[in-house]
Amino acid sequence: MGALIWLIVGIALLAAEALSGDLVLIMLGAGALAAAGSMVLDDSVIVSVGVFAVTSIGLLVLARPALKRRFLHGPGLRTNVDALVGARAVTLSTVDAEQGRVKLNGEEWSARSYVDGQVIEPNTPVTVLEISGATAVVSAEP
Repeated sequence: MGALIWLIVGIALLAAEALSGDLVLIMLGAGALAAAGSMVLDDSVIVSVGVFAVTSIGLLVLARPALKRRFLHGPGLRTNVDALVGARAVTLSTVDAEQGRVKLNGEEWSARSYVDGQVIEPNTPVTVLEISGATAVVSAEP
Protein backbone atom coordinates (compact mmCIF):
# COMPACT_ATOMS: atom_id res chain seq x y z
CA MET A 1 0.00 0.00 0.00
CA GLY A 2 2.86 2.40 0.84
CA ALA A 3 4.45 1.83 -2.57
CA LEU A 4 1.18 2.80 -4.24
CA ILE A 5 1.05 6.07 -2.27
CA TRP A 6 4.65 6.93 -3.22
CA LEU A 7 3.84 6.06 -6.84
CA ILE A 8 0.80 8.36 -6.89
CA VAL A 9 2.76 11.18 -5.24
CA GLY A 10 5.61 10.72 -7.73
CA ILE A 11 3.33 10.81 -10.76
CA ALA A 12 1.47 13.85 -9.39
CA LEU A 13 4.75 15.72 -8.87
CA LEU A 14 5.97 14.84 -12.36
CA ALA A 15 2.69 16.05 -13.83
CA ALA A 16 2.82 19.26 -11.78
CA GLU A 17 6.27 19.99 -13.21
CA ALA A 18 4.60 20.65 -16.55
CA LEU A 19 2.94 23.68 -14.95
CA SER A 20 5.93 25.04 -13.07
CA GLY A 21 8.84 24.35 -15.44
CA ASP A 22 11.37 25.07 -12.70
CA LEU A 23 12.83 21.54 -12.57
CA VAL A 24 12.14 21.19 -8.82
CA LEU A 25 8.99 19.10 -8.83
CA ILE A 26 10.47 16.65 -11.32
CA MET A 27 13.37 16.02 -8.92
CA LEU A 28 10.95 15.46 -6.03
CA GLY A 29 8.83 13.23 -8.26
CA ALA A 30 11.87 11.12 -9.12
CA GLY A 31 12.62 10.86 -5.40
CA ALA A 32 9.07 9.69 -4.75
CA LEU A 33 9.34 7.08 -7.51
CA ALA A 34 12.62 5.85 -6.00
CA ALA A 35 10.88 5.63 -2.62
CA ALA A 36 8.08 3.59 -4.23
CA GLY A 37 10.70 1.22 -5.58
CA SER A 38 12.30 0.90 -2.16
CA MET A 39 8.89 0.11 -0.62
CA VAL A 40 8.48 -2.75 -3.09
CA LEU A 41 11.86 -4.19 -2.07
CA ASP A 42 11.64 -3.45 1.67
CA ASP A 43 8.29 -2.59 3.27
CA SER A 44 9.90 -0.07 5.65
CA VAL A 45 8.50 3.46 5.81
CA ILE A 46 11.72 4.75 7.38
CA VAL A 47 13.83 3.37 4.53
CA SER A 48 11.49 4.77 1.90
CA VAL A 49 11.52 8.24 3.49
CA GLY A 50 15.33 8.06 3.58
CA VAL A 51 15.48 7.02 -0.09
CA PHE A 52 13.10 9.86 -0.99
CA ALA A 53 15.18 12.42 0.92
CA VAL A 54 18.57 11.29 -0.38
CA THR A 55 17.38 10.94 -3.98
CA SER A 56 15.52 14.26 -4.01
CA ILE A 57 18.32 16.24 -2.38
CA GLY A 58 20.93 14.60 -4.61
CA LEU A 59 18.97 15.42 -7.74
CA LEU A 60 18.24 18.99 -6.62
CA VAL A 61 21.88 19.67 -5.76
CA LEU A 62 23.66 17.76 -8.51
CA ALA A 63 21.36 17.32 -11.49
CA ARG A 64 19.12 20.40 -11.44
CA PRO A 65 21.83 23.08 -11.95
CA ALA A 66 23.30 21.20 -14.90
CA LEU A 67 19.88 20.64 -16.44
CA LYS A 68 18.92 24.29 -16.02
CA ARG A 69 22.11 25.39 -17.77
CA ARG A 70 21.51 22.91 -20.56
CA PHE A 71 17.80 23.38 -21.20
CA LEU A 72 16.99 26.89 -20.07
CA HIS A 73 20.07 28.75 -21.16
CA GLY A 74 21.68 26.58 -23.78
CA PRO A 75 25.27 26.93 -24.91
CA GLY A 76 24.62 29.40 -27.73
CA LEU A 77 21.38 31.03 -26.68
CA ARG A 78 21.55 34.82 -26.88
CA THR A 79 18.78 37.06 -25.62
CA ASN A 80 17.86 40.74 -25.57
CA VAL A 81 20.36 43.03 -27.29
CA ASP A 82 22.97 40.26 -27.50
CA ALA A 83 20.67 38.48 -29.95
CA LEU A 84 20.76 41.54 -32.25
CA VAL A 85 24.54 41.57 -32.68
CA GLY A 86 25.31 40.07 -36.07
CA ALA A 87 21.76 40.64 -37.33
CA ARG A 88 21.11 42.19 -40.71
CA ALA A 89 19.26 45.48 -41.08
CA VAL A 90 18.44 47.98 -43.83
CA THR A 91 19.15 51.70 -43.58
CA LEU A 92 16.08 53.93 -43.67
CA SER A 93 18.04 57.17 -43.80
CA THR A 94 21.66 58.16 -44.29
CA VAL A 95 23.76 56.63 -41.51
CA ASP A 96 27.03 58.23 -40.49
CA ALA A 97 29.19 58.25 -37.36
CA GLU A 98 26.69 60.52 -35.59
CA GLN A 99 23.18 59.48 -36.54
CA GLY A 100 20.85 57.54 -38.82
CA ARG A 101 17.91 55.11 -38.82
CA VAL A 102 17.74 51.41 -39.66
CA LYS A 103 15.02 48.80 -39.82
CA LEU A 104 16.10 45.94 -37.56
CA ASN A 105 13.89 42.91 -36.90
CA GLY A 106 10.88 44.83 -38.18
CA GLU A 107 11.47 47.82 -35.89
CA GLU A 108 12.99 51.22 -36.51
CA TRP A 109 16.21 51.85 -34.57
CA SER A 110 18.56 54.78 -34.28
CA ALA A 111 21.91 53.88 -35.76
CA ARG A 112 25.41 55.09 -36.39
CA SER A 113 28.21 53.73 -38.50
CA TYR A 114 30.99 51.72 -36.91
CA VAL A 115 33.73 53.40 -38.94
CA ASP A 116 34.25 57.13 -38.42
CA GLY A 117 33.74 58.98 -41.66
CA GLN A 118 31.77 56.19 -43.28
CA VAL A 119 28.45 57.34 -44.76
CA ILE A 120 25.90 54.64 -45.57
CA GLU A 121 23.13 55.57 -48.00
CA PRO A 122 19.43 54.70 -47.49
CA ASN A 123 18.23 51.19 -48.47
CA THR A 124 21.68 49.71 -47.92
CA PRO A 125 21.95 46.33 -46.19
CA VAL A 126 24.03 46.58 -43.01
CA THR A 127 25.21 44.28 -40.24
CA VAL A 128 24.77 45.18 -36.57
CA LEU A 129 28.18 45.03 -34.89
CA GLU A 130 27.06 46.14 -31.44
CA ILE A 131 24.25 47.81 -29.55
CA SER A 132 25.23 50.96 -27.67
CA GLY A 133 22.34 52.01 -25.45
CA ALA A 134 19.40 52.27 -27.85
CA THR A 135 21.60 52.75 -30.91
CA ALA A 136 22.62 50.05 -33.36
CA VAL A 137 26.24 50.39 -34.44
CA VAL A 138 26.32 49.11 -38.01
CA SER A 139 28.62 48.48 -40.92
CA ALA A 140 27.71 48.22 -44.58
CA GLU A 141 27.71 44.71 -45.94
CA PRO A 142 30.35 44.04 -48.59
